[in-house]
Amino acid sequence: MVTSTATAAASSGHDWGDVAASDASLRRFLHGLPGVDQVGAEARAAGLGTRSIKTTAKAFALDLAIRMVDLTTLEGQDTPGKVRALCAKAIRPDPSDPTCPSTAAVCVYSDLVATAKEALGSSGVHVASVATAFPSGRAALDVKLADTRDAVAAGADEVDMVIDRGAFLAGRYLEVFEEIEAVRAASGPAHLKVILETGELQTYDNVRRASWLAMMAGANFIKTSTGKVQPAATLPVTLVMLEAVRDYREQTGRMIGVKPAGGIRTSKDAIKYLVMVNEVAGPDWLDPDWFRFGASTLLNDLLMQRTKMQTGRYSGPDYFTLD
Repeated sequence: MVTSTATAAASSGHDWGDVAASDASLRRFLHGLPGVDQVGAEARAAGLGTRSIKTTAKAFALDLAIRMVDLTTLEGQDTPGKVRALCAKAIRPDPSDPTCPSTAAVCVYSDLVATAKEALGSSGVHVASVATAFPSGRAALDVKLADTRDAVAAGADEVDMVIDRGAFLAGRYLEVFEEIEAVRAASGPAHLKVILETGELQTYDNVRRASWLAMMAGANFIKTSTGKVQPAATLPVTLVMLEAVRDYREQTGRMIGVKPAGGIRTSKDAIKYLVMVNEVAGPDWLDPDWFRFGASTLLNDLLMQRTKMQTGRYSGPDYFTLD
């Protein structure tokens, strides 16, 4: 549960104006949130990771995980040709099996959004773009907002922004809050995913505080990582974030999505996350609208496991296109 401060803010029409009036009031609110029991969180995450599921549930989980993937390429060597190939794979992950679902989105840098948008056409696969001086977040606000507007103008359905971790760790919470608000406004109709870069936040308490700060400022999703910093997504960190979105909905009635990203490479790992989503946040989050995997290599393992379940044979890692 959240503190009485959070309850009061939520019951006042979900207007965070009073809470966000100053760094001091935000600090009181965020530091008034319940502390995270590190040992307990890690033990619970480990326990959930040992759960086994039945064969029929595993088949459902594999297809659901595929539908939740944001197929991602965020390299300096990205080319339009690579992005078009990635989009083709997102639409038809297994060309030999038309029953295989499409992924949720393709995530690229903003200068390749138009290429992805054209390649995806009316497939229903979304275009996500990283923005705001990804991955460092170290740029002036006007540069970050221009980056965001460029991505949306090019056709991005979703914007993945990064918070200024330096400002957050220095306790300049209002600065981070107002920056997220400004990017939210610049994103227009696009959904905003706020990347916390949890590997740099140092403590689970900071992960909880950053999660609440992002949600209060208007995030549609909270995301663990850029994938450029280690550790990236972990089960305990995602547990803390799932608890945050669960508690936030209890207090405000508003659902926020969660996206672990970076380091999730196997079907076994993906299923561990899905079990955790169901147990911690609840089945409402078992939907691509509310939970995503940021990944590039995960999809191939999901496809291999899916083929194994259908045919009884492993297809091998080179059966599907490499990303």
